[in-house]
Amino acid sequence: MTLEFGADGPAFVPRPAPHSAAGRGKACYRGDMHLHSVHSDGRREPAEVAAGARAAGLDFIVSTEHNTRSAAGVWGAYAGPDLLIIDGEEITTRNGHYTALGLPAGTWIDWRYRAADGALDRFVRDIHKAGALAVAAHPLAPCVGCGWKFGYAGLDAVEVWNGPWTLDDEAVLANWDNLLVSGGRFVPAVGNSDAHSEPQVIGLPHTVVRADGLDRTSILAGVRAGRTWIAESAAVDLTFTATSARGRSAGIGERLDADDDASVTVALTVTGAPGCVARIVTDQGQRLLTPVPAGGEISWVTTPNNSRYVRAEVRRPTPTATTADTMVALTNPIFLGRA
Repeated sequence: MTLEFGADGPAFVPRPAPHSAAGRGKACYRGDMHLHSVHSDGRREPAEVAAGARAAGLDFIVSTEHNTRSAAGVWGAYAGPDLLIIDGEEITTRNGHYTALGLPAGTWIDWRYRAADGALDRFVRDIHKAGALAVAAHPLAPCVGCGWKFGYAGLDAVEVWNGPWTLDDEAVLANWDNLLVSGGRFVPAVGNSDAHSEPQVIGLPHTVVRADGLDRTSILAGVRAGRTWIAESAAVDLTFTATSARGRSAGIGERLDADDDASVTVALTVTGAPGCVARIVTDQGQRLLTPVPAGGEISWVTTPNNSRYVRAEVRRPTPTATTADTMVALTNPIFLGRA
């Protein structure tokens, strides 16, 4: 058999996705910020990824192919007023993976280094100069080279929940909570599916971002500020606030400015989570554990002196293969007291 070159096909014409979609103004938007297609090691075509995002009730996705920018040239065909598609990359170094969210189409970040090489800071600076975010991905994943060895200095977020809830996620969540207790720089938590192919579910989990609009700049700003919580599916919704006796309020990722001994009421409202339990966690650990009532409304009173931050978890008392229960939703903290 003899192989010969055929006629050239039509020249490829890049069609990048627009930087904004219709949105609902200032609102909460649901997005899966860690997804793969056939442009790297996924098996879904880009059209299938976009269809899966729409089926999951998402408002936006981030394309994070391993070490390549090629998908950025096709997403314009699959974005629309109802779905914002943001370009990114998963950078798979020898000592852990991280995602760059919001890269300009065609931008590429190198992956060929270890923690001992001292190269990460330079590439994170490049990501930030491009207007994008750097997020540690699945920090305790057991695959070779997946465990995150660089620390979190300079990063914009950490992926505490990756795909269906497992013991790895439980451990990452505990480590992240230790960072909050230490009182250092706030590194927000995010959660994503990291879906590659069937039967992995796009949007399990996903990150809910409170943003000024459904556009790349606003979504990234919301993630960077920690105005986010993580949901198992679009069926789950929640609100979480802290209010002082003087009537001042703060939401997820914000600080409630109040005296150390001032009374603060923490309010959590959960819908779409029947049979679940809610936890209020502070720097002292779990402070409240209660079944989610029929109306979904839960309140708890504390002070900034007693609780330097409060965060919420919703869990289903159904074990997984590696955990005693299943995470349904979790929030970033609300910080209490003066900065």
